[in-house]
Amino acid sequence: MEAFPKIDPLGDDAVLVTFADRISWDVGVVVRTVANRIRATRLKSVTDVVPAYTTLAVYFDSARVPFASIAASLAPIIELGGLEELKDQGLIEIPVIYDGPDLAEVAERTGLTIEAVIDRHVSRTYRAYASGFQPGFAYLGDLDASLALPRRSAPRVRVPPGSVAIAGAQTAIYPLQTPGGWHLIGSTSTVMFDANRNPPALIRPGDSVRFIRKAP
Repeated sequence: MEAFPKIDPLGDDAVLVTFADRISWDVGVVVRTVANRIRATRLKSVTDVVPAYTTLAVYFDSARVPFASIAASLAPIIELGGLEELKDQGLIEIPVIYDGPDLAEVAERTGLTIEAVIDRHVSRTYRAYASGFQPGFAYLGDLDASLALPRRSAPRVRVPPGSVAIAGAQTAIYPLQTPGGWHLIGSTSTVMFDANRNPPALIRPGDSVRFIRKAP
């Protein structure tokens, strides 16, 4: 059995810390807690800290320090685990018009009515596990199991910003117009990412999110 956490090189300029081999909210709390702790230490050689579901990438200046040295500096911080509780980041409410082009198909494939799909999507408080893919794109879970579908077999070339989508056990909102393979069930006018805002991303890992149904 593999021992966690473990520290491995990630290319020439980063360290990958793996905390588990399965996704869970508790693991995510540990990842974000350790990320915050590393940021607080302000190691001069560290240039960025990026938490994900079960891993943490720590980027460093390899021209100044070798991997072995940065790994040794990080080890005692990482071994503390998630002993510190993260502060509640509050609840973000997103108004949604359920007008997505895939809504009827989602209902058909799940054996539900359109109203049931909407009701089950708005009935939960989601938590942001991670962010990525594009700036401000937050992966929110856990979706009602009855709505879980694999990604579309043919991704769209353009998904409009503000599109509310589902795929697998997650839901998300596209911040920008990009290609995408998730099922589009609604839309919001809420700006998810603004480079002039502080912080730029509306939803960050650790946030709680609810969708509020809005009339067309």
